[in-house]
Amino acid sequence: MSDSIVRTPWKDYMGEVPMHLEYFDGSMFEAVENVAKKYPNSIAFTFMGKSTTYRQMIREIEQCAKALKTIGVREGDKVTIAMPNCPQAIYMFYAVNLVGGIANMIHPLSAEKEIEFYLNESESVTAITLDQFYNKFEKVRERTKVVNMIIASVRDALSPTIKAGYMLTEGRKIEKIPEDAPVIMWKDFMKLSHSCYFWNYSVRRTGDDPAVILYSGGTTGTTKGIVLTNRNFNALGQQVIAANPMFNPGDKMLAAMPLFHGFGLGVCVHTMLSQGGRCILVPRFTAKSYAKLITKYHCNFIAGVPTLYEALLRLPSMEGADLSSLKGVFSGGDSLSIELKKKFDKFLYDHKASIQVREGYGTTETVTACCLTPPHMFKEGSIGLPFPDTYIKIVEPDTDREVPYGQEGEILLAGPTVMKEYMNNPEETAQTLRTHADGLTWVYTGDLGMMDEQGFVYFRGRAKRMIISSGYNVYPGQIENILDAHEYVRMSCVLGVPDPYKMQKVKAFVKLAAGVPATEETKQVLLAYCRKNVAKYAMPYDIEFKEDMPKTLVGKVAYRQLEEEELAKIKAAEEK
Repeated sequence: MSDSIVRTPWKDYMGEVPMHLEYFDGSMFEAVENVAKKYPNSIAFTFMGKSTTYRQMIREIEQCAKALKTIGVREGDKVTIAMPNCPQAIYMFYAVNLVGGIANMIHPLSAEKEIEFYLNESESVTAITLDQFYNKFEKVRERTKVVNMIIASVRDALSPTIKAGYMLTEGRKIEKIPEDAPVIMWKDFMKLSHSCYFWNYSVRRTGDDPAVILYSGGTTGTTKGIVLTNRNFNALGQQVIAANPMFNPGDKMLAAMPLFHGFGLGVCVHTMLSQGGRCILVPRFTAKSYAKLITKYHCNFIAGVPTLYEALLRLPSMEGADLSSLKGVFSGGDSLSIELKKKFDKFLYDHKASIQVREGYGTTETVTACCLTPPHMFKEGSIGLPFPDTYIKIVEPDTDREVPYGQEGEILLAGPTVMKEYMNNPEETAQTLRTHADGLTWVYTGDLGMMDEQGFVYFRGRAKRMIISSGYNVYPGQIENILDAHEYVRMSCVLGVPDPYKMQKVKAFVKLAAGVPATEETKQVLLAYCRKNVAKYAMPYDIEFKEDMPKTLVGKVAYRQLEEEELAKIKAAEEK
């Protein structure tokens, strides 16, 4: 399309980054396969000290695809993947794509009720998870359409030396799966490939075909499945590399962001594997392990949330660390304060790195990042410039009327990474995706921001209620819906409370039903109920009982007032 149709003030400030790209129109697997043909002996990923080449990875993916075909997975079938960052998750993700299925990506720490919802919402026929999460899946399985339950183990992906140590520590804690359990263990599953007599086990897919489902919360508190295509992911990979001209094939990305997250899956894994990079897979994230792997593997690219960088500043193990290998340090998930950026930029300089933190922005509806601070030009407080072929405009909220440069409004996004739809939700799809007179389909993000005359974008806040805890999006409405369903609860309100390590932690305020005592016992009952129904990362750390909730003039809960009251309590406690 002609850039003259849409305002593109950033075009003169992109440096080496091109405005437009030619996009690959095949499947995600084909994009990775093309790289493997070019660099067969290059390392695709490293997991707990064990490296796998591109040739080996493709062989395992094809074997996995044959096994999927053997157990009856057909084109268009949904396969739920509830896995940490490990080799089996990589093989399964691309194998599902190869047989024409759709990968339904969910958090392995999801609560039982959430797992049941994800399986039913997607109508998944097959699911894979780790042995340590088997019990949660087994408890809900009979209420779903899942026919095949595949169970993997971390130990199966380890070298003999590492495996021995793992079994003495982590392995001892994992409950043994009964021998008669109706599951297929990973090793047995992969052997099924030998029984595959389908010469055409692979299915030709185009860029427009749905390939992945990721999840996001809605304004109503209802979880939404975001349907993304092959082109969405492949385009993102090309855009990320174009926005980072310092990238070279073989460069290493520390893949600590999880696979059920757009950034973890889209940037840390697929971008790297579709462009010839190397992933350092991190199955369980801690700031300490993160720091260790950066220096051990001399990583070239790292990504994280502001709280991670805050934690790295305080780690004794980073004393004297050589970070000269770094070419890119990216921050997302929430606003990076100007003060923290200055501190971490100095930290990088003091540890021999010649770069600065680059802030980005995006939504799961566009896979993940679609805007990034350019390497050659920084503006204080800005989240950067759009990726190639990505368009951003600022409008009066919920309209198509653009506001002048420098004025705050709602952030809209358009480009090749825009989602196909919300699964089973045409109303929300129509509300979020709107085609304007310029011919582009725009994502209404619900986020507030502004754009300056050079096209630099500034994030100002989220119009939708959302909590950012350790980089995970937590939607208060979802937790409120769960609490309100309990017989003890008349009304609830969930807020994000400032936390030095998580950025925000989740706190619930509850008005109890008539006759229910506001006791510690009542609180423990509600917390136990939450643990069963709410993901671990979204679990309230505390529940405070209120005789009544503050109200706005129109009778709605005054969330802002509650926030101010909570902040005042925290400040008073700190001053004591």
